[in-house]
Amino acid sequence: MKEIVLKTLILILFVCFSFQSCNKNQDELNPEIEVQDFIWKAMNAYYLHQDEISDLSDTKFNSNQQLESFLYNFETPEEIFNSLKKTSDSKSILIEDYIINDTPIPLRSSFTSGLEFGIFKNPTSLDSVIGYSSHILPLSYAENENISRGDFFYAVINQDNDTVRLAENNYRELLIDYPQDTLKLLMADFNVDTFIINNQRVDLVKKNYQYPPVLLKKVFDLGVKKAGYLLYNNDFSANYIGDLNAAMQEFKNESVNELIIDLRYSIGSDSYAKTISEIASMITGQFPNEIIIKETWNEKAQSWFELNQPDSVLTRYPTTINNNETINSLNLTDIYIILNGNGFIGSSSTELLINSLRPYINVHVLGNTTKGDNLGSISLYDSPDYDIYNSNLNHTYSLKPTVVTFYNKEDETYDTGITPTIQVCPIEDPLNLGELGEITDPLLNEVLQYVTTGNTGATTPCNTFELEVIYFSIDSQRLIDKGIFIEQDLPNLGR
Repeated sequence: MKEIVLKTLILILFVCFSFQSCNKNQDELNPEIEVQDFIWKAMNAYYLHQDEISDLSDTKFNSNQQLESFLYNFETPEEIFNSLKKTSDSKSILIEDYIINDTPIPLRSSFTSGLEFGIFKNPTSLDSVIGYSSHILPLSYAENENISRGDFFYAVINQDNDTVRLAENNYRELLIDYPQDTLKLLMADFNVDTFIINNQRVDLVKKNYQYPPVLLKKVFDLGVKKAGYLLYNNDFSANYIGDLNAAMQEFKNESVNELIIDLRYSIGSDSYAKTISEIASMITGQFPNEIIIKETWNEKAQSWFELNQPDSVLTRYPTTINNNETINSLNLTDIYIILNGNGFIGSSSTELLINSLRPYINVHVLGNTTKGDNLGSISLYDSPDYDIYNSNLNHTYSLKPTVVTFYNKEDETYDTGITPTIQVCPIEDPLNLGELGEITDPLLNEVLQYVTTGNTGATTPCNTFELEVIYFSIDSQRLIDKGIFIEQDLPNLGR
């Protein structure tokens, strides 16, 4: 957290700068509107779009009494919060119970057999579909069974011991929401022209499973280049920062000078700007204490920060992670980020990482154009300085409003998205998956060609037989991206 030392003069300046006069009535606020009062004052002070919302204007009210009269028009905290948001703002949220909401997010886990799969329409049979294994999760139940990446299945044996073929109207019930303890798959061979039942059956049992952050890591010797390959499985939250740091140490030990981060099976989601800066330092390391991220707040807050604490709106390359563990830096000049998938356009954390690194090293994006989420949020509580400490004990509401726009060292942002360096197949070809981590994997082979030569050579055909993939299990696991969050001590503007 960045410390803010407030001098008496500055406190007086800001109380007078806000909508309230310096002769503010000190009568206690009616408890019926104290949450509404907190919401208005917090949004007036720090909401990024404050100057676009007429009801948040500093000149809207001439006295505290006028503000209170306005607050009585809203029966619930939700009602006033929604009225003060910009219509297009889908990121800012009101929290009813921050005690529950602020509980640390646990490591990613689920009840699964370990089979990740897709479903495509069977071109040889009307209404029937075929399942295929995209990959098997390590240390899961399925890892020890006779099923692997690229295998096909066409039917299941249900709880009544009946054989039921997969169809468009039943595959969810049979493969996802099935009531029995064991999923019994009937396997087949398939090559578009022929469909052959091979009399093999695979039984899979769901178990409690904790997802590893890294599915696979490997080093490829490409002559003068030595590429570390990391197939990443989860989000870029602080939960996995230690695992990433350990993986970088392994790459460092093998003298890796290129890095490929494969996000085709990642689940996206949100992160903190601090965590992204730590990951950036793992990739680089040759720019300690240089500016990596700049924040721009609303005009009122930005003016205060620039005048009093200009360094508080800057994030610099760190040398340690939260527990003071030294960051294992690779000192790279090039990184390759794979962003492919059926409709997968990365995440806010990926975008911030890419944009922040670009002034310093070559960032090669392989896959899809990203969505362009360049905004950041912060948690605000009903206390004198909006911190959780000394917060109002009469309620448990808090805010997570959008408060900043992110820029890199060169004042570049990415509100229109990040265009890929090269495009790769948006979705893997079910008939040509190859082996993960090997050059038989068409996607990885294409990327390795690019790392080696600067071009991809002969482009691998995407879905040669135009199979219509209607379901992919990773898509259903991808979380709603709540954006990037910051942690920062704040002056008590308007309180």
